[in-house]
Amino acid sequence: MVLGHVLLLSLISLSTTVDSQSIIKTLPGFHGDLPFYLETGYVGVGEREELQFFYYLFESERNPKDDPLVLWFSGGPGCSVLSAIVYQNGPLIFDYANSTGNIPSLMLRPYYWTKVANILYLDTPVGTGFSYSTTWEGYKTGDLSSAEKAYEFLIKWLMEHPKFLSNPLYIGTDSYGGLTAPIIVQKISDGNDKGSKPRVNLKGLILGNPLTDFKYDLNSRIAYAHQKELISNKLYQSTKKNCKGEYLSPDRSNKLCINNLQAINKTFEQLYLFNIMEPKCSTWNLSSFTRGNELLATMKKLDVLTQSKHLTNWCRDFTLFYSYIWANDKNVQSALHVREGTIKEWPRCNLSLWYKIDVRSSLQYQKLLTNKGHRVLIFSGDQDLAIPYLGTLAWIHTLNLTITDDWRPWLIDDQIAGFVITYSKGKYNLTFATVKGGGHTASEIKPKEAFVMIDRWFAYHSL
Repeated sequence: MVLGHVLLLSLISLSTTVDSQSIIKTLPGFHGDLPFYLETGYVGVGEREELQFFYYLFESERNPKDDPLVLWFSGGPGCSVLSAIVYQNGPLIFDYANSTGNIPSLMLRPYYWTKVANILYLDTPVGTGFSYSTTWEGYKTGDLSSAEKAYEFLIKWLMEHPKFLSNPLYIGTDSYGGLTAPIIVQKISDGNDKGSKPRVNLKGLILGNPLTDFKYDLNSRIAYAHQKELISNKLYQSTKKNCKGEYLSPDRSNKLCINNLQAINKTFEQLYLFNIMEPKCSTWNLSSFTRGNELLATMKKLDVLTQSKHLTNWCRDFTLFYSYIWANDKNVQSALHVREGTIKEWPRCNLSLWYKIDVRSSLQYQKLLTNKGHRVLIFSGDQDLAIPYLGTLAWIHTLNLTITDDWRPWLIDDQIAGFVITYSKGKYNLTFATVKGGGHTASEIKPKEAFVMIDRWFAYHSL
């Protein structure tokens, strides 16, 4: 059985240079021709191109020749970038109200980023989404190695798509990707400084609800919970005093601190950490399924497409079912030109990824980037308890930047859309914005606000 799989991978390896790019005109679930340019393909990375990275390119609907090019990948680690396409900032979204039968329906999202930017969506690291390796060793990865391979992918992709070499380039991601994206930017910058070819027209970094430093980000949950009145002032002050501000790695012998943290955890267990204004899933929780075939079988048995929208105990995880059904459909994979036999089942997030967390803080890379003339946009939904914006603000303050526009509301149609603050250091510029009512991630729940924000920022306008 193992030998047969090795032979299959060998045959796949021989065909990796064939049909590596495909223009997609139609997709199952979408009525009619796609009203935008979509290309999918693979780029081989490694000495023998054993790492095969799958990508989706959506060209800008405004001016693909001059509009920014964004390399976007999802966090996780190991979450497919299809999540970003259909749930966050891509042009497609599932039509929940009209999805019946064997496959979910798709429709255009009212607000999406490819109206103003070319976005190169990447399944990274290998083992994520439709990306695969022709060797078992290729699936061994971690923060540093995945950043290195993503950089190699980008260089090879640009060599195959030279028309984008002059476009302003931004690296974008969300959540866990906040640890690796600054490393990719640093590698691009170092390559440019060394005179590597092709020279990349790097402009900056875009981070949504980013995990940047475990201590700053996760330690801020308690202060955020107090600010949002999720815990009492008495409990907060007692916890702050007894734990001395250290909540992530408390002294286990400190009984008063541990008792306080246990009391807070009881509250957190009742909350949906990714959006405190939404209900926590109590049934059909995707995390309870460890194998894709079990998940798909359960969904079909429960007839999710017709039942989920009628349930009174709705939770956001219900929407994730649609991506599992759609991406695992053989007609969909054929339409996307996914290589047959390269993956057994498509997981939205690969929980069995062979991944080593070797960067628990990307602050050192963030600090290095302040010496370059980059532009950085960081945004957070203000209802996110998983990675609260207070932690993001806290580590930004350690960069010792100059405030150029202090904390103020930003507006859409005379309504507050969030708050924004900007910093600078020489030619380096950082904008931090909250998205009012947004969760983890902000663009999924507040697409209009996220679109207006990115459109203004790309245009160098004040939010």
